[in-house]
Amino acid sequence: MQRVCFLLKVREDRIAEYRAHHAAVWPEMREALAATGWHNYSLFLREDGLLVGYLETEDFEAAKAGMEATDVNARWQAEMAPLFESLDGARPDEAMKPLTEVFHLA
Repeated sequence: MQRVCFLLKVREDRIAEYRAHHAAVWPEMREALAATGWHNYSLFLREDGLLVGYLETEDFEAAKAGMEATDVNARWQAEMAPLFESLDGARPDEAMKPLTEVFHLA
């Protein structure tokens, strides 16, 4: 199982909106994530907007490609994109760059 961690930055003036969206993630989005191999997926948000994401998956590239192929992901990414800083034209899911794991205590 691959462990993946990534960072993004939510706009400080949109944090409440971001939290509200994630308090009510669409059921079809949850189903698509599970069906495409996103397991133990967590998001952590610091008060300044730093977002830390963590997930476990058999194959991160395949899991991303699976979500890319869904209609629900396109709709979700379109709603979320304005809430983030520094995407440089990318969708939030395209901007998720895995961090290099340097230590793990099993």
